[in-house]
Amino acid sequence: MDEALLRSLTPGVLGILVRRGADFAAAEDAVQDALVEAVRVWPAGPPLDPKGWLVTVAWRRFLDATRADTARRRREDLVDEEPAPGPRPAVDDTLQLYFLCAHPSLTPSSAVALTLRAVGGLTTRQIARAYLVPETTMAQRISRAKRTVSGVRFDRPGDVATVLRVLYLVFNEGYSGDVDLAEEAIRLTRQLAATIDHPEVAGLLALMLLHHARRTARTAPDGALVPLAEQDRSRWDTRSIAEGVGILQAALSRDRLGEFQAQAAIAALHADAPTAEETDWVQIVEWYDELTRLTDSPVVRLNRVVAVGEADGPRAGLKALAALSDSLPRHAAVAAYLHERDGAPATAARLYAEAARQAPSLAERDHLMRQAARLNDHRPH
Repeated sequence: MDEALLRSLTPGVLGILVRRGADFAAAEDAVQDALVEAVRVWPAGPPLDPKGWLVTVAWRRFLDATRADTARRRREDLVDEEPAPGPRPAVDDTLQLYFLCAHPSLTPSSAVALTLRAVGGLTTRQIARAYLVPETTMAQRISRAKRTVSGVRFDRPGDVATVLRVLYLVFNEGYSGDVDLAEEAIRLTRQLAATIDHPEVAGLLALMLLHHARRTARTAPDGALVPLAEQDRSRWDTRSIAEGVGILQAALSRDRLGEFQAQAAIAALHADAPTAEETDWVQIVEWYDELTRLTDSPVVRLNRVVAVGEADGPRAGLKALAALSDSLPRHAAVAAYLHERDGAPATAARLYAEAARQAPSLAERDHLMRQAARLNDHRPH
């Protein structure tokens, strides 16, 4: 059973059911039933048209679950639109479904959470981590979003900003481990850029390309994380960097700065430096100032602290860090790095160990534990 194929087909099948008039929650349940049925029967004889098969089964399951006679008669008229057996040209409905999920009846944050869960395939835990909230809080938010759109006809697509936020978060999850997820986000953002002339769409595409260009250098052969300063820059994808920089320059020339363009500008400065020592940290701090003005995000402020520590020295970085809440994710890791650079290895080792206990991934935890062990090994006994 090709699970990857099933995952790739799910958004398109869900989009077809929604456009036929199914409310979102019922359509999602029907698609899940169809996937279970596919797992059961496909090994014995997979269909020639997997997507058409899933649409047919899911639509029938939806109709079976619809109890109101009037609603049943209205929807059964659409059964004739089921795809005929046999191979059919592939149609990508994923991006359209992203817009449909960004429904005007939902707040932007709820629309993003719902889309990430139903279309992006992210777990509730992953979404909660991206939003810096407890998993139970995010589960309640997604449930409320489903209730809000239950019975709503999805005929008014949402705005571009909400869709961009979803694509950005999907890419971030992929960039932290699942390369295929990141590439899917890039593919969809390319589609969006080809249809919408918007500087922030271009900014997001540039940001993705610039970050993704470093993917092969981010991990060692044993899977260990390699910090940016220690990466082998000869392994960076120069073609993606050149494309990203070109897209960014065109977007910035329109003088409509947004947060994705600002983030891409920071990524471009890192990509432009031949070595870590030649990074233009002063200009990066200036871009973080712009990004802080645009977003007022505590995560952006924490990243700015690192840049300040590089541009003006670790004491300046620690002073800036003191103004931020120590509950922020990776606060302890930033503090550890700055204390190490400031000549306080014992404090840094303790903070690295603390950061490791709070790490969101196994790879990051192992990296921080190695940092703590390295400093402890060099301490006088």
